Amino acid sequence: MIKTTLQILLIILSVSCSSQESNTIRTENVQNKTEEDLQIGEYVVATFEDSKGNLWFGTLAKGVAKFDGNELKYLTTKDGLSSNRVTSIIEDKDGYLWFGTEQGLDKYDGETFLNFDEEDGLSNNSISNLLMDSKNNFWVGTWGGVCKFDGKNFTNLNLPYPSVEAVPNDYTKNWITSIVEDSKGNIWFGRDGYGACKYDGKTFTNYTKKDGLNSDNVQSISEDDKGNIWIGTRVAEKDKANPDERFGNGGLNKFDGVKFTQFLEVKELNNNDVYEIYTDNLNNIWISTIRSGAFKYKDGKFENIKVPKPIVSMLKDKKGNMWFGCAGGLYRLNANGLENITVNGPWK
Repeated sequence: MIKTTLQILLIILSVSCSSQESNTIRTENVQNKTEEDLQIGEYVVATFEDSKGNLWFGTLAKGVAKFDGNELKYLTTKDGLSSNRVTSIIEDKDGYLWFGTEQGLDKYDGETFLNFDEEDGLSNNSISNLLMDSKNNFWVGTWGGVCKFDGKNFTNLNLPYPSVEAVPNDYTKNWITSIVEDSKGNIWFGRDGYGACKYDGKTFTNYTKKDGLNSDNVQSISEDDKGNIWIGTRVAEKDKANPDERFGNGGLNKFDGVKFTQFLEVKELNNNDVYEIYTDNLNNIWISTIRSGAFKYKDGKFENIKVPKPIVSMLKDKKGNMWFGCAGGLYRLNANGLENITVNGPWK
């Protein structure tokens, strides 16, 4: 399977204007712009708020968009980015921003970029996710495995391959789809075809369909305030060449340390693709889906939010706004309801 097809699976099915919202917001001229052009990006695959309150949106074609409260600005390869496909954004303890792209890892000091790629020891140029853990270890997940980065050197971490029912495509067997740290300091890796892997710093523990996952194609992992691990998966059978065979299990799982729970009573969370799980500051669990919008889980109940596009990234900002990066643009949920936020806004 070619890489382009897999990236489409990752983000949609499977992986600025002359008028102003206010006098303080400056956007680019929109004359002769199409509706697609006016979106922050056709695919908004990363959403992030930095320590200064700036909002960042990674796209698959326009680079990364920054909104500082007044102005929307794009950073692209013309400014020093390795690629205009920006898939992950984080900030380190010193305030530097890091961007994972399709062509390597970029460090940004607010003015210039420092680029790292395979020639520097990166396991693969195509980066899928980034994590700074509580010990300030920098983890870089790629399509070719995972490595730790000390600021100068990359060290590869060789994950074991568990026995699975269906052997993944050779191209995806080293694809790291998610990296998170739990409250005990364990690092969890999501893998496409090999389930979830927990690393305690010394040993690896793998979890697959045999243990209760509804699919070995894990896309997202998060932890709630009770220590439960939530895992989102996709329907692996969508990779099959025959359209008549593209069905199977996918969706949401909860792991309490002993057993997995599948939410069979919520039909939209079964036989569906869950690409992102997000725990907000109020300990609400947000679950994105490809076909059914977002679900908010609180006090044992699921609330469905009808976002019209497939959701692939989520963020709750410091003001309490909930952002959904989608295959089809950017949406914000607040007291006014759900709004499509374009380069025109509305930002206020």
